[in-house]
Amino acid sequence: MTLTADAGAADAAPQSPPRTTVYRPAVPVDLRATVGMLRRGPGDPTMVFDGPVIWRTLRTPLGPATLALRVHGDEIRATAWGTGADPALDTVPSLCGADDDPSGFDPSPHPFIAEVARRTRGLRLARTGVVFDALACAIIEQKVTGLEAFRAWRLLVTKFGERAPGPTPRPMYTAPTAEQWRRIPSWDWHRVAVQPPQSKTIVRVAERAESISRALLAASTGDDRDRVLTSFPGIGPWTSAETRIRALGDPDAVSVGDYHLAHEVGYALTGHRTDDDGMLELLEPWAGHRQRVIRLIFASRVSEPRRGPRLSPEDHRGR
Repeated sequence: MTLTADAGAADAAPQSPPRTTVYRPAVPVDLRATVGMLRRGPGDPTMVFDGPVIWRTLRTPLGPATLALRVHGDEIRATAWGTGADPALDTVPSLCGADDDPSGFDPSPHPFIAEVARRTRGLRLARTGVVFDALACAIIEQKVTGLEAFRAWRLLVTKFGERAPGPTPRPMYTAPTAEQWRRIPSWDWHRVAVQPPQSKTIVRVAERAESISRALLAASTGDDRDRVLTSFPGIGPWTSAETRIRALGDPDAVSVGDYHLAHEVGYALTGHRTDDDGMLELLEPWAGHRQRVIRLIFASRVSEPRRGPRLSPEDHRGR
């Protein structure tokens, strides 16, 4: 990709002018559906939707960076700020689904999936390549509501991360480094209602973040990836799958044990809720692409009607 300085953009750090590139995907890409799934709630300090522009922060070997992505015709235009601007721009194709290989995927076994696939041709599976951030985020989301997990993520990243460079539409932050996660005091975990089992798991994996990342990126199959992650106490199949989805864009990962997922898959495919075993049986015709089918179900916005009270957040801070 050719990188050029963008003299028309304002930069919060004058010594580090913005860099730009244009990515021309070989197939249509729905940017918001593809990259937007990485956002952890509307208050995520690492990702902001600002009209047609998606803002995302990240850490690179050269330092922090902020990416702004927008669609222009058949192109995706990217601008990056910060000392890590150049390597951040290198991630744009993977973020936009360039590594996603749908070959072998046949939606025809179910007319609903076939119709959704026809209507959402721009949906791709994003790959961040950032294993530890995905793993830490998934651990925080264990056994709590999304609302609780998003709040904890927002508060921890804002307090222990680093202010992101560039003219962001609101203050944004890069996620803490593994070393910074490891040093978060116990009382700060307590204040954001992250329970000790989860905080201790994050601290343990932070101590071996680089080796975990190398091993996971080297693993070539879903089973091998699961073995890498679930070999650590506190990481089960659900956390492994969530990490594989975000960091690797794994097309076959299924988050078994999720509070809602099996019900949603069952309702979309049969009109009735099911359990994890039933979900896996329903997804079997698409082995190798089960996550792709799940994403299509989410993209359809077909959802089981709520019949009972939502799972209420629990406050563990007084325990």
